This record gives sequence, C-alpha cells and structure tokens, in this order.
Amino acid sequence: MPAPQKDGPRANRDIRGVRDVQLIDQDGQNKGVVSFFDALAMAEEVGLDLVEIAPNSVPPVCKFLDYGRFRFLEQKKQNEARKRQKTVEVKEIKLRPGIDKHDYDTKMKSVHRFFEEGDKVKVTLRFRGREMAHQDIGLRLLERVKTETAEIAKVESEPMLEGRQMIMILAPR
Repeated sequence: MPAPQKDGPRANRDIRGVRDVQLIDQDGQNKGVVSFFDALAMAEEVGLDLVEIAPNSVPPVCKFLDYGRFRFLEQKKQNEARKRQKTVEVKEIKLRPGIDKHDYDTKMKSVHRFFEEGDKVKVTLRFRGREMAHQDIGLRLLERVKTETAEIAKVESEPMLEGRQMIMILAPR
C-alpha cells in the first residue's frame, strides 16, 4: 500500500529520488549544489529541517527551516486570503411599469446601497395584464434606472424581455 500523500512541501526524509539539492541556509545564503545526504546532515547539525522549496527545478531547491513554524505561517496566510476574498451576490429589485415617484426613489436608495456593498443588482420589471401592450413604458423606466446609476454602475446585461418580465443586470464599477 502506497504511503499517503502529504499536502505542502516535503521535508527531511520525505524528499526522495534526488541526489543533489540547491541549498539555501537559514540566513538566506545560497550554499550551491550539495549532495542530499550532506544537506540533511547540515540541517540536523543546525537543529532545523531540510524543506523542499522548489521541487520542480533541477536540482530541487531546499532550505533550512523550522518546518512546524513554516506550516503554521503558510496556513495563516491562506486563512487571511480567504477572509479578504469577497463573494459577489446578486440582489434583486422588483419594479412595476406604473411605479410611483416615492416608491421609485426608495428602490433607488436600495440599489445605491447594494452597489456600495459591492453587490450586483438584477432589476426585474414585471408586467401584468394589459401592461404587456405598453412595454415601451417599462423600457423607459429601465433606461431611467440605467442613466441614474451610470456613475456608479455599468450595465452587465441590457434590458431584455423574458415572458412577462423585463430584466436588466447592473454591476458596480
């Protein structure tokens, strides 16, 4: 049964299949090409681990490190990167062709807030009954939304009719 693969760089006796390594000491000084067993002995003398930094180069680059501390710092970097990454959500605003001025202003405040939070906005305009005969009113309403948000948002998908709804997607600049 093969040994399970460890994640991360190989260290000490896990480094297999190499005769020579490019060695870098704990101070960052390049010691040149050294045989693997000599490098391992030198690492044990210093009380550190021999860690493979660049396994794909010829010969592989190894460095004297405290492997436990090295793994801890790598994990810490990954956690920080995960915290900083922001998932973009798509928020939806539903409108009707005969929307009143105050209702429209309230919806637009929400749209501005969504853009400040870095989210995309899907503007859905729903037609009911005889409103389908006046799609031009709905198109003008979506054009108005587009012009009012032009400074802070770009149109990702132009207004298009899907069944009884007209949809437009805006993304923050």
